[in-house]
Amino acid sequence: MNISLHSLPAALGSIASPSATTGSGGFADALGAAISQVETAKATATSAVNNLLVGGQGDVHNVALAAQRASLSLEMFQQVRNKFVSAYQEIMRMPM
Repeated sequence: MNISLHSLPAALGSIASPSATTGSGGFADALGAAISQVETAKATATSAVNNLLVGGQGDVHNVALAAQRASLSLEMFQQVRNKFVSAYQEIMRMPM
């Protein structure tokens, strides 16, 4: 498998880090990287399922692991997104 679950938290963590705005990248780059990793996990899981069903390659165990990785990466990304939306809403409620 080419999915690294350890790199997704790093990509999502770099969104909130102060160096993300002062370094070569920015918030948009970090968010794009996180989305890309979620999409890669989904594509890997889909490919594993197709290989098992159509080509008979692989085993059920690896397909289940790939599907679970994709599911967990999407769930984590959604939770991070929810935190950012909540923080944005809180900032917008602050009186000027």
